[in-house]
Amino acid sequence: MRRRATPRRARAAAPPGFTLLEVLVALAVVAVTLGAGLRAAGAVADGAQRLADVTAAQWCADNQLAELRLAGEFPGVGDADFQCRQLGRDYAGSLRTRPTPNPNFRRVDALVRDDSGRTLVTLTAVLGRP
Repeated sequence: MRRRATPRRARAAAPPGFTLLEVLVALAVVAVTLGAGLRAAGAVADGAQRLADVTAAQWCADNQLAELRLAGEFPGVGDADFQCRQLGRDYAGSLRTRPTPNPNFRRVDALVRDDSGRTLVTLTAVLGRP
């Protein structure tokens, strides 16, 4: 004798939507993505500020060396400090004048530092006797 299969109850259809686990995974992915985006935006902002500082320091060094050239005097050997204001910020710098193997020329290094004393730029020029 064959046994007759009893009909199973039909499951109630699940309502459409997401499970709690799916929502939590999606939130975790969004949180990691936003964190990486904020870190990248911070790095871009830091890079832009550094570029502005180095550019302003370059202008300060250029200005000091141009001033020496325009003075028309042969610079003496030694060190001299200077202050420069560019883009609303103050920069400290120093001019280091050194002799060269040829006594008719001097090597002048213009170093510009930020507030914490880090050298932002060093610019070198060789100046000759007028």
